[in-house]
Amino acid sequence: MPALTIHPLTRDSFAPFGEVVMLDGARHYPINQGTTERYHALATADTGAEGGQPIISLFRGQPRSLPLEVAIMERHPLGSQAFIPLTHSAEDEYLVVVAPAGEFKLENLRAFLGRGFQGVNYARGVWHHPLIALHKLSDFLVVDRIGQGHNCDEIPLQADLWLTEEALNSARSA
Repeated sequence: MPALTIHPLTRDSFAPFGEVVMLDGARHYPINQGTTERYHALATADTGAEGGQPIISLFRGQPRSLPLEVAIMERHPLGSQAFIPLTHSAEDEYLVVVAPAGEFKLENLRAFLGRGFQGVNYARGVWHHPLIALHKLSDFLVVDRIGQGHNCDEIPLQADLWLTEEALNSARSA
C-alpha cells in the first residue's frame, strides 16, 4: 500500500497552496480597552470572482480512520476556502491533502498534519481532499464563496495512494 508522506503544517510549507490560519507569529494588538487581543488579517477570503460574496458556514466532520485511501480531489476555481477548527487543542488533529492549482498531477500531491490551533485557507483553484477529521467529531468554521458560476470541480483518483498511521506518526515526531 503506497503511503503519502505527511508533513507538519507550517506557513512556509503550505504557502504554495494558500495560508495557514494561526495565532503564532501573527500581527496582533490590544483592543476594547485592553481586554481583548486582536489577531489581525490572519487570511484573505478571495471570493469576488463573477460577483461572488464571502459566506461563513460550519462543517461538522466525522472522524476518519487510517489507513485512508486518497480517492478524490476537488477544487474551487472561483474562490478560496478556509477551514478553521473550533478548538485550540493540539490533540485535535486533521489531515490536509493538496496539489497546486492548474492541471492536476498526482506527483504534486502533498499531505499535512493540522492541529487544533491551525486552520488552512486554500487558495483559489488549489486541489484538496475533502475534510479529513481524525479521532473525533470535529467542527470547522468555513469561509468560502457563494454566487453565480461553477465553483466546484471533483476528480476521482485511481492511484492506490494511502494516508497511514505510520506516516501520521512520522509527522507528529518531525
